[in-house]
Amino acid sequence: MRTWDTLAVVGPGLIGGSIGLAALRQGVVGEVVGIGRSQTSLQTAISRGAITAGTLDLAAGVRDADLIVVCTPVDEIPYYVERVAEACKPGALITDAGSTKADLVARIERARSGSASWVDSVHFVGSHPLAGNDKRGSDYARADLFIDRVVVVTPTAQSRAEDVRDLRNFWTALGASTVEMTPAEHDRAVAVTSHLPHLIASAIAGSTPAEYVTLTAGGWQDTTRIAAGDPLLWRQIFFANRENLMAALSHFDQTLADLRGAIEAGDAAALERLLTEGKRIRDAVGS
Repeated sequence: MRTWDTLAVVGPGLIGGSIGLAALRQGVVGEVVGIGRSQTSLQTAISRGAITAGTLDLAAGVRDADLIVVCTPVDEIPYYVERVAEACKPGALITDAGSTKADLVARIERARSGSASWVDSVHFVGSHPLAGNDKRGSDYARADLFIDRVVVVTPTAQSRAEDVRDLRNFWTALGASTVEMTPAEHDRAVAVTSHLPHLIASAIAGSTPAEYVTLTAGGWQDTTRIAAGDPLLWRQIFFANRENLMAALSHFDQTLADLRGAIEAGDAAALERLLTEGKRIRDAVGS
C-alpha cells in the first residue's frame, strides 16, 4: 500500500477538514497542509486538528505533498487542479471531492493535454465522498465522517491503474467503502440520489407558508434538513448536472402524478401500492 507523508487539502472546510482529521487520526499521513482563502479559517482548521499547517499560497502549500485533495466548489475545481499540477512535485496524485464529475473531469483532461506546465508524472483521478451535511466550515469537520460511507472514484481511459488503486486505498483507510464509476455514470446516479432530493427538499421548505412553520415537527424537519445547504454551492451543482437532473425530475414528476391521480380518484389500492413501493425502497437502505 502506498504511503503518504504529506497530504494537502485545498479548501479545508467541512469535507476537506474531515479528510484531514480522519487521515491524521488513522495515521494515513504525517502532515496535512491546508490551503485556504483567509488566515482566520486556516487558524480554525488548525485549532480543530484538521490540518497541521496552513497557507494562503497554493504553490507553497502543495509543493511537498504526495496527495492533494481539491475541496472547492465544483466550478472552481478544474482551475485549482491545473494550478496544483503546475506546482506540486513529480509523482504526486491529485483528486477532488466534487459532487459532479463529467464536465469537470473533461475540463481537467483537456487542460492537461494543452498545458506545457503540467508536470508529466503528476496524475489526477476524480473522487466524490457521499458524506457531509448542510453545515459549512472546519468547525463542523469530523474524523468519523467517512466511516461506513461510500466514495465514488471516477477514473477515465487516461487514468493509471496504480493511481486508482492507491486512491481507493486512501479512502478505505478513512473508513469508507469505494466504488468505481465513469464520470458520466456517476452524474446520472447522483442526479437521482443526491441532487434531486436537495431540489425537492428546497421546494417543500419554500412552499411552506410562514404561519405554519411553528407547526412543523419531525417529518417536515427531516425532509427539509438539506435545504439549509449553501444556495450558491447548490446552484453550481444543479447547473453542472442539469441534463441528468432534468431527467431525474421528469421521472419524479411522473411518480408524483401517479400519487396525485390515486388520491383524486379515491383509488385506495393504487395509493397503497405506490406507498408500499416507496416504503420498500426506503426500508432497503436501513436506518
